[in-house]
Amino acid sequence: MSEWCAFIVRHCDYAFVGGANLATVITATAAIETYLRAEYAGGKRIRLADLIDSAPIEPGLREDIHKLRKYRNTWVHVTTPEDDIAILQEPESFEDQLEEWAKMAQRTLRRTIYENQWI
Repeated sequence: MSEWCAFIVRHCDYAFVGGANLATVITATAAIETYLRAEYAGGKRIRLADLIDSAPIEPGLREDIHKLRKYRNTWVHVTTPEDDIAILQEPESFEDQLEEWAKMAQRTLRRTIYENQWI
């Protein structure tokens, strides 16, 4: 694993332990992308979705990475940020959802970086 990836994984762990669930989701996805780029991109600039599809990883893991990527996108690419009534009225439901996704993100990250063990 590259040192860039190890650095991002470490910061993802800090976010998770600190309860920063949105940061965990975003950082876990960044770490997964960094890992896949270092291992399978061959120096080419490839969209993350295409990189996931072309990586020689287990199909269930591929599916989970795509789910995580799509969920991350809903937070990173907010289409209507002015439509904030739901988050104002029910912030707890968003927090609960983010906590579950943060756990999933950590599991998916670990499955990714330990998927191809060479030892």
